[in-house]
Amino acid sequence: MISVLLADDQAMVRAGLRLILSAEPDIKVVGEAADGVEALATARRLQPDVTLMDVRMPRLDGISATRQLLQNKPTLTRVVVLTTFDEDSHVYEALRAGASGFLLKNAPPEDLVQAIRVVAAGAALLDPAVTRRVIEEFARSPIPAATPAEVNRLTDRELEVLHLVARGLSNAEIAATLVVSEATVKTHVARVLDKLKLRDRVQAVVYAYEHGLIRPGAD
Repeated sequence: MISVLLADDQAMVRAGLRLILSAEPDIKVVGEAADGVEALATARRLQPDVTLMDVRMPRLDGISATRQLLQNKPTLTRVVVLTTFDEDSHVYEALRAGASGFLLKNAPPEDLVQAIRVVAAGAALLDPAVTRRVIEEFARSPIPAATPAEVNRLTDRELEVLHLVARGLSNAEIAATLVVSEATVKTHVARVLDKLKLRDRVQAVVYAYEHGLIRPGAD
């Protein structure tokens, strides 16, 4: 059973989300929060598998709440940020804050349910549109002066896999590119995340571009 916390300042939105999720046999809404401060306290108390976090809330916005929630305990809960605003700044800020996914509120109900299942399973909700935005954002950023020391722990193949993940390729596409099995790719991805102390593929994409390990247009 996947436990879910709903954090949104609109009671009707929370009621709608609860109604959608109540129809799923493997998902249970365990709590609600009407603002960012309440979301922080409730998430820390209940430690849900997934927190659906609205961006715009009183007292503390969803992105700041996500950052504070995951800063010292990155595995406390996995956050999917919800918003009605399809703005690039929200995408970047949410991913940098530690969110594992980003979903518009007008997405179909089946997308919401799938997002919760994907994130709860330890993966990340990283659609191609978000990947492109991250790439475009870092294309405008200066290249860092130095490569982080922990990158030296990666093998050549692991670094190659990180580059392909950063380009937005799925495990199946990476396997086809490198002519290896998907199981092998999963192993490499897991080792990359472990060595770089990253939560998931979303964080790997941000990390790769933020630290200049790959630049837009690179092969």
